[in-house]
Amino acid sequence: MSRHTRLAVAVALLALVAGCQALNSTDLRESGFQPSNNPVTVDNVSRNDKLAEIAKAQHPRILATYGGEYSDPKLERMVAKVVGSLTTVSENPNQTYRITILNSPNVNAFALPGGYLYVTRGLLALANDSAELAAVIAHEMGHVTANHGVQRQQKEAEEVLATKVVTDVLGESPTAKAALIRGKLRLAQFSRNQELEADGIGIKMSGQAGYDPFAAGRFLQSMAAYSDLRAVSGATDASLDFLASHPNAPQRIDLAQRHARQFGAPGIGQRDRESFLAGIDGLLFGDTPDEGYVRGTTFLHPKLGISFAVPQGFVIDNTAAAVTATGPGNIAIRFDGVTIDSKLSLSDYIKSGWVAGLDPSSIRAETINGNEAAFARASAEGWKFDIMVIRAGAQVYRLLTAAPTASTELDSVARSVSSSFHVMTAAEKAALKPLRIRVVTVQPGQTMGSLAASMVGVDRKLDLFRVLNALAPGATLSAGDKVKIVTDR
Repeated sequence: MSRHTRLAVAVALLALVAGCQALNSTDLRESGFQPSNNPVTVDNVSRNDKLAEIAKAQHPRILATYGGEYSDPKLERMVAKVVGSLTTVSENPNQTYRITILNSPNVNAFALPGGYLYVTRGLLALANDSAELAAVIAHEMGHVTANHGVQRQQKEAEEVLATKVVTDVLGESPTAKAALIRGKLRLAQFSRNQELEADGIGIKMSGQAGYDPFAAGRFLQSMAAYSDLRAVSGATDASLDFLASHPNAPQRIDLAQRHARQFGAPGIGQRDRESFLAGIDGLLFGDTPDEGYVRGTTFLHPKLGISFAVPQGFVIDNTAAAVTATGPGNIAIRFDGVTIDSKLSLSDYIKSGWVAGLDPSSIRAETINGNEAAFARASAEGWKFDIMVIRAGAQVYRLLTAAPTASTELDSVARSVSSSFHVMTAAEKAALKPLRIRVVTVQPGQTMGSLAASMVGVDRKLDLFRVLNALAPGATLSAGDKVKIVTDR
């Protein structure tokens, strides 16, 4: 297979309708990419590859878990350029790769057998240059090159408390579980030795491709800082993050730096920061409009036109299947929507068999901020549940709150959440916009504090600004520097 054909196979992005790209220039400039006259796709090359077939079968499940594909031609071209440069130095020149950008705010990248590679938009938002992205992708390519996928064990993440709410309240119905419980995969579960081997292969590849080999250690540090920030804010689902399946430790960072020193002292290699920042400018940050938005302790869904809030101290996890929240005292909340016959009363709906352990005598009709509602209680295996269903227009919403049997806080928490539910006004919906990463140039007189203060829709602004821009506590900014901020403009 010729070098040009291999590259055409390797940089085939899942979302690029134009097909494969071929590299005809050694300087890896974006202008050097031209469409192949005879494109070779991953599908036809891997048709008889059993590993690739297994991965292909998992692909729809991965898309469902991580919010589907994220489509942005500018971003896809930037990622394709990085992948293309890495394939020129691959230890397995016949290996094909298929890259998918996932529409998830979680920071993750992983590989499946047969050359299927995935990177989330959350990871792209955290990285600061092409060298860091190259380090991540080369690491995952290292797993494929070393054939680690043969030993990969797929398993579901352990059930979190919020999922237990659904299991206990909705019972053991396979249909209910399939529809309402989100499958959280522990993807790419490799051993520590395999991770270290992939680190070595990846750093060698990115260094040989001309990128800064120290980017791997730098990005590991950024992810550690992100993990610390998330642990406090609870902004994303930790089980879907890179660090949940890729162990991070100071020793691993030190080893990455030692691999990098084989190429020379820090400062060598290209970072290609300008091209990377141009690619991620405008990148969606956080939740998608289709799934609604979390703003602190409030959930707002402009398309559905509804909103509710949880008490202080609770952390909201917004997913495609449902909104869950956990808080002090092992209390969990779940919110979702169902469609029922408009002639069916909400009290009768509660009695229709979907609630396990229901206390029929507790059912009563209510009104929540002008909306028809019904309340009930249930209990199961050491837990007690508050159930509130609310009709808003043609849709019915369910607010389920769970607490240990001995808890004295169930009533106050459940009433606080249900009483906050309301139909959004036109003004509220118009004012709510998605958050995006914007790359701005530091102006004279601007500081980290003033730039962080300009961000909207996020908590702990200064801490997030530092993490997004990989700025150490003592770092300073100069006029002309380019930095990332989060804004709805």
